[in-house]
Amino acid sequence: MNNIFKSILAGFTAVLAMTACDKVDPLPNYGNGTNSVLSASTNTLAAQAADSSNALVTFSWTYPDYATDSTNHKYILQIDSAGKDFTNAFSKTILAATSVTFTAKEVNDALMGLGFTYNVTYSIQARLISSYGNNNERLISNSITMTATPYKLPPAVTLPFTNKLFIVGGATDFGWTNPSSMPPVRELTRLDETTWGGIYHLSGSSAYLLLPEAGNWGNKYSVQDNSIPGAANTGAFGYNFPQDIPGSVAEGDNWYRMIFDFQIGRYTVTKVNNPMRETLYITGDATPSGWTNSPGNAQAMTMVSNGVFEITMALQPGKLYKFLDTDAQWQPQFGGSSASGGDLGANYGGGGDPAAIPTPALAGNYKIRVNFVKNTYEVIPQ
Repeated sequence: MNNIFKSILAGFTAVLAMTACDKVDPLPNYGNGTNSVLSASTNTLAAQAADSSNALVTFSWTYPDYATDSTNHKYILQIDSAGKDFTNAFSKTILAATSVTFTAKEVNDALMGLGFTYNVTYSIQARLISSYGNNNERLISNSITMTATPYKLPPAVTLPFTNKLFIVGGATDFGWTNPSSMPPVRELTRLDETTWGGIYHLSGSSAYLLLPEAGNWGNKYSVQDNSIPGAANTGAFGYNFPQDIPGSVAEGDNWYRMIFDFQIGRYTVTKVNNPMRETLYITGDATPSGWTNSPGNAQAMTMVSNGVFEITMALQPGKLYKFLDTDAQWQPQFGGSSASGGDLGANYGGGGDPAAIPTPALAGNYKIRVNFVKNTYEVIPQ
């Protein structure tokens, strides 16, 4: 028994001796990196569509002095609206490099992704986040403040050569009639440079087209395939595509707001709660007839396109006015709170009346325009 104990003790002593001979070196202690300093070749980002493929800006930064090989370093360049603290930033990842160049198109796409508007100048900020490839030791650079102006790309769909659009089709109340002189209600309203819209009754059957020229079947705006599910409510359209736009809207026989966006080449058709107005009158102490629900034809506004009514008249400061849908009825009625224009308030019956519109501070002739497609009104000095 004593011999067994001696043998075990001797073996343990030998293991300790071997361990002492194989002493492990201390683990390496790498130093921390340093924050990169970011710079840009220009602080003004403004280009035109013709420059889209050209280099617009180069971002460069100092090496962050990480202890390992630079091939293992990752950089994230962020761009956001000034003051937004990069909460909704555009980001681009760069590996093992200390600069990156963007073309005008890449910058423009990033700006539009931030929700910017064409041809409007914004203040933006850029910064850099550096790290190892596994995202360890993230360091944030300084922020650069810049100005940026996104440019407008050519529309996806060719604009109508007449700058007008007319609706025809069996799905509408007008059928497939195509007179050379269309009534204003059949002309879609141009909402901006590349967008047209209107409010129309659709029967839920047949189809329709948009024509750039009344009375001429030679050119049209239509769809490539009207069998695509949901094509009656939304889809892509184009110039002289082979098929009519389907009228079988999901909500059935109703009134709909149609918006055709030529910039992106898509349309949307959404149900509205009220029919398109066919007439509109102005009333109030700002008008010759005063506050009456029977202003008569002298104060009838002129429909110039679908949903848009205009009248030009002399206005004196300190007066008020509203719009009436039907002569000899107080409702539906429409109004607003701004003397220069804004959102159009409405009472279609049974609700509270909208505010009366105040006249401008300066006396003079004004064109008053009401737009039911956009639900707005304008007061324009003449």
